Amino acid sequence: MKKVTIYTDGACSGNPGVGGWGAVLMFNGFEKRISGAEKETTNNRMELFAVISALECLKEPCEVTVYSDSAYTVKGFAEGWVYGWEKKGWKKPDNKQVLNVDLWQRLLALTRVHSVKFVKVKGHADNEYNNLCDKLATDAIKNFQSA
Repeated sequence: MKKVTIYTDGACSGNPGVGGWGAVLMFNGFEKRISGAEKETTNNRMELFAVISALECLKEPCEVTVYSDSAYTVKGFAEGWVYGWEKKGWKKPDNKQVLNVDLWQRLLALTRVHSVKFVKVKGHADNEYNNLCDKLATDAIKNFQSA
């Protein structure tokens, strides 16, 4: 199984507001950078969407390590929240609807195609690829707003 490293980040200008996401995929010495923006969204949606977009680039099942500064995204899997939500019909322990169900479901489906490990990185620190993803996301917002 091919080993792929992915870094992701999401950003929002206002929350909700115009949002952007960025990702860098690395495999066998090659790098692919992707990004995009949405008109009315939230930071958490952009964080999830970055991971989804990156995983959707993969053409076959891979062993993937995803690095993200989003506790929301990483803990969703690392602490098993997503599996509990799925079992309970996408309800939280307080019986309220889980936010961003559409994206959690897409991401969960992708983790069943690929072997995915999530790693939390510190945001806005000295991680070169996290900083690059942040720039991709914020540039996507700027480009969207000026279009």
